[in-house]
Amino acid sequence: MTKHRGFPSGLPGTGFQFTVRRANPKGATKIIERKRFNDRTSTEKLADTAFLHAIWHMFGDEPFERGNLDAGRISWLFNREIVPAENPFDPESYEALLKIDEHAARKTYPDAFKDVLDV
Repeated sequence: MTKHRGFPSGLPGTGFQFTVRRANPKGATKIIERKRFNDRTSTEKLADTAFLHAIWHMFGDEPFERGNLDAGRISWLFNREIVPAENPFDPESYEALLKIDEHAARKTYPDAFKDVLDV
């Protein structure tokens, strides 16, 4: 499993994590498309923004390997702001390639593309 050095581990002051420490010996957690409801808290939305901000500033518009990025956090953005970068895509692989759909991400989370994000 690739460890993305320098990537934030989570949103400070919350339980929202962005990375996992070690590979699951039973295999990678499956990435799924989670439905977002209108009653999400501002902290949940901030976690998505901060996660997307970190991905953008580390990888830009280039494909990136899932590696140690948290499947749960990816799943909140999957098939909308984060999309598969390969076909076929294996949602249960640490080596799976993803990319940001910049158009969709800028529309939904414009603050994620700022140079500095205040959290």
